[in-house]
Amino acid sequence: MKVDVQSLGTFNQLAHEGAEQATRSMAQMTGIDAEVDVTKISLVDRADIGEELGDSEFVGVQFGFEGALSGETVLVFDDESTDEIVNSLMPGAADDPAMAQSSVEEIGNIMMSGFIDGWADYLGATIEHTPPEYIERSGSSVLPAAPEASENDQIFVFRSEIEWLDQSVNFYIYMLPEYGPMAEMLADHVATGEDAIPIEKLEAFNRMTRRGTEKAAENVEMMSGISTEAEVTQISFAPIEDVPKQVGNDTYVGTVVEFTGTPSGYLLVLFDETSAINVAEALMPVESEAEGLTDQHKAAIEELGNIMTSGFVDGWANVLQQSVEHTPPRLVHDMGQAIIDPLAAQLGQHQRHAFIIDSTMKTDEVDFESSIHALPNEEELRKALDELLVERAEETDADVEQIF
Repeated sequence: MKVDVQSLGTFNQLAHEGAEQATRSMAQMTGIDAEVDVTKISLVDRADIGEELGDSEFVGVQFGFEGALSGETVLVFDDESTDEIVNSLMPGAADDPAMAQSSVEEIGNIMMSGFIDGWADYLGATIEHTPPEYIERSGSSVLPAAPEASENDQIFVFRSEIEWLDQSVNFYIYMLPEYGPMAEMLADHVATGEDAIPIEKLEAFNRMTRRGTEKAAENVEMMSGISTEAEVTQISFAPIEDVPKQVGNDTYVGTVVEFTGTPSGYLLVLFDETSAINVAEALMPVESEAEGLTDQHKAAIEELGNIMTSGFVDGWANVLQQSVEHTPPRLVHDMGQAIIDPLAAQLGQHQRHAFIIDSTMKTDEVDFESSIHALPNEEELRKALDELLVERAEETDADVEQIF
């Protein structure tokens, strides 16, 4: 089965419009002024679904749906904002646990009914959904558990982030369709064979990216002695103008390189400021005497970014059997969106949508977490996937002598 950019764009827009309809329904019920910030489609390992939620506490409403499309969808609220949301619907209801739960279920039922109905209208078919199930859990456990047995280790996930404009609060809508029907639906909407990508090659590319992240983590461990593990890896698809929003406005320190060949594009290695200081001091021969992020820290991060980039990109080159060159790393220290904006603008001159490849790595030895973001040129990525041999997806061993 194959998928193309146009069909991905169509379904991403459909999910976005469904989230907007759900948000309007919430506004009518509660008076909360909110808007859909970003919607994206991700292909992600089942075990990694919802990892971006961290360890925070959430309240949610879950539905099963079946018919033309089957699966699960979940509306997720930050636990700390639930009382205000409930009281917006029914003043004082938050003081009564039973009334609070009933109110959340009512809000969720109205919002998600509109979300599912939008899909049914587009498909011209019936999609039934179960009654709302109230859930109150931490992190990714607020989402449905992945089936234990499945032919596919990866799943398509639609995720919309809704921003409450008057508060520093976000809501989330997750749609987890069953893999088979979703893949068939994407394939049925392929517009042209020339631009179509076999779905199994997207999956192989995702595995290749995880292996590249593992190579980058191994390089960090070789350089610093810090045991480092690759975490979440996923390939996502979103309108080009939404790409910077996915990184957000937190401040990061890291490196940016431009890579050329097949594929071409940009690769970023980013650390939050605390992680940058901690990992840099683990690398430096002496502790810095100055407070905060110093030039010594930045130099160490620049060197580390180069090592991580080399492992990651060389892993790609080995699998693709292509030469993938990259520029020397450029140090960046700014808000996430400010770092990504000019890169997305460059890609946006030639494409309307973007594939975003995200990986994270962390260690328990020091307070350190890092993310790798790749923004490949869409046309070049299609060429790379066209030439990718699925059976080579694990072959990312790079020549250490070329890295150091």
